[in-house]
Parts: sequence; C-alpha cells; structure tokens
Amino acid sequence: MIHCAIIAREIDDMTIRNWTRRACLLAGAALLAPAGIPRARAKQFDDGAIEQPPEAGDAAFMARAFAMQQDAREAGDQAYGAVVVRAGRIVGQAPSRVLTAGDPTAHAEMEAIRDAARRLGSRKLSGCILYSSSRACPMCEAAAYWAGIDGMRFGRGARDAGRPGLC
Repeated sequence: MIHCAIIAREIDDMTIRNWTRRACLLAGAALLAPAGIPRARAKQFDDGAIEQPPEAGDAAFMARAFAMQQDAREAGDQAYGAVVVRAGRIVGQAPSRVLTAGDPTAHAEMEAIRDAARRLGSRKLSGCILYSSSRACPMCEAAAYWAGIDGMRFGRGARDAGRPGLC
C-alpha cells in the first residue's frame, strides 16, 4: 500500500511539472507576441499574383528559380531558389529563408511547396513540377513526395530528377 501511495505522488508531481511547463511556455509566447518580436513565418509570403514568364518552358521556369536564388543571396540567406509549376504556370515560388527566418526547414523547395499549397488552397500538388536551383535534399524531396508533386528538375540545365521519393 505504501508503494502505491509513493507511485501516485510521483505521478501527481510529474503531472504538475508538465502542466507548469506548458503554462510557462504559453505565457512566454503570450508575452513575446505583444512585444513585437517577429515570428518565423510572419510576412514571408507575397500575397500578390505571381508574374509569369513570357514563354512557358523549362528554361523560363529554371530562370525564375535562379532569380529566387539571387533574392535569397541578396537577403543574406543561403543561395537557393525554387518554383512549383502546374500546367505551364508558376503556382509557387520562394528563395531560401533558413537564415532570415531562423528556421532550419525553410529551404527554398519547402517554401515554394508551402507557397503553392497556400495559393492553390490544397496540400495536394499533383500535376506539379518542382524546379530548383540545385538538387533537392532528402527533406525537400520527401516534402515533394508527400505533396504529390509529379516531378523535379534542377540546375541550369533543368536536369530531370524524376518523381520525388522517400529515402
């Protein structure tokens, strides 16, 4: 019987500690928001229409991916860029935001996939091709797989990386 009381007290102590930890985290978040401390995802996406290249094609889409790469470089981030294309139109685009957003998952490909999903109002991006300034890393390829992207191209020559897969 004494054992049961000790175990019950330990469980109660753990529950209180977990509840206290959660309350402190929530309170900290509430304190930071009014102070004007920027959030990682705040104001990163452009809500305007995406300007389309005069002629659709691999060269034009890859040129836009490299323009996104230049945007990343000018913002002081890692030099990567990506665009998502469906039916000959750019539906998502982004530079790398790993450093500027302080988010290790904000690779250009991930951000372009997020942008396309947001603009299209769907997490399913079937029928889309991902163009990126360099070969997608395993994390980005997995994201493209889960989004249902049909193919990937990379580099100046728009090399075909095939359908995204899981490592």
